[in-house]
Amino acid sequence: MTEMELYKLWCEKAVDDPDLQTELKSIEGDEAAIQDRFYRDLEFGTGGLRGVIGAGAYRLNVYTIRRATQGLADYVNGAFENGCVAIAYDSRIKSDKFAKEAAAVLAANGIKVYIYSELMPTPMLSWAVRELKCQAGIVITASHNPAKYNGYKVYGEDGCQITLDVANTVIGKINAVEMFGGAKVMDFEDGIKSGKIEYIKQEVIDKYLDKVAQQGVHTDLVADSGLKVVYTPLNGTGNKPVRAILKKIGIKEVTVVPEQENPDGNFPTCPFPNPEIKEALAKGLELCKTVKPDLLLATDPDCDRVGIAVPDPDGNYVLFSGNEVGAMLLKYICQERTALGTMPKDPVAVKTIVTTDICKKIAAEYNVELREVLTGFKFIGEQIGFLEKEGQDDRYIFGFEESYGYLAGSYVRDKDAVVG
Repeated sequence: MTEMELYKLWCEKAVDDPDLQTELKSIEGDEAAIQDRFYRDLEFGTGGLRGVIGAGAYRLNVYTIRRATQGLADYVNGAFENGCVAIAYDSRIKSDKFAKEAAAVLAANGIKVYIYSELMPTPMLSWAVRELKCQAGIVITASHNPAKYNGYKVYGEDGCQITLDVANTVIGKINAVEMFGGAKVMDFEDGIKSGKIEYIKQEVIDKYLDKVAQQGVHTDLVADSGLKVVYTPLNGTGNKPVRAILKKIGIKEVTVVPEQENPDGNFPTCPFPNPEIKEALAKGLELCKTVKPDLLLATDPDCDRVGIAVPDPDGNYVLFSGNEVGAMLLKYICQERTALGTMPKDPVAVKTIVTTDICKKIAAEYNVELREVLTGFKFIGEQIGFLEKEGQDDRYIFGFEESYGYLAGSYVRDKDAVVG
């Protein structure tokens, strides 16, 4: 079909979301706008979908979400018996709606769904997949991209993002699904009432927080340290879990950046909500001038990346790069766990190939095996999985990538800003 034919089809069929009809009417007669939305399908890559929210085949909307989820459902039903899937979502525009749409499709296909009742960080999706023994997981997020984007990331039963082989299988299933009418759908509330969809219980969340707290080193000293922290979740998912962990380890003086505390998918004070970018931390740095904390913490919207800043001798706050933070954490973990006698036999650390090579010297100093993997945290998670299959996942002590992603402990298989 031509772009114009597809446009007319969507005008006729895309009636389940009034926002789509409003957008479609607004571009009537605008050939460039129509072409941009219909010249291709939004592609499902190795991690899932990511695109601009809006109307059309090349946009993220309830129909592209349903189509992708039907393909995933067909994969799960073909590969497993009595499959179940966990779902999480962030603060982005329509994230909660897209999460419920995905749940409704899975339930309609006879797949049990566990979904968080409120927005949660991406690592907590990885946790839920493993803790609830699911065969797959979905998180609705576009990480640190601008507000107009959203995404749909798929995880495997190991808690890592799906492998290339699985992604290719899912893509084949998706391509066989018609955009309109091709996906089975049931009402979300009916799914809840029938038990096909179940909210994830608080005990699962509490157990995750306990696991995070267990990764700490010398946390017994924190309560009496007088440490002052300014924290910003950048209007994302980190607010509750990060503050819960700070409280759990005894940090009493925590000031949250008020303009960026509550969930807001428009990110009004940080158009690029990425802790790697100094501009995103402008409000936090401004607050530091008044509060004068020992540490500024910033997590991205899905709370899998964390940035920090500390005061220099002149009282100015200096941001650290991901390489610097990762190297410091590795050094500290090695040094202090060795001193405490808690270092495992034959310890393993993992970094990506583009991450700083100073880690090689640190690892050599403490007789740590340093494994290098391709770019992407799922390859770090894969290494933890290899160790687990050998009954040796306790050998893993730390993994990180230069783009502000860190993980201490094997309780999840993705970078985790809550533990960072």
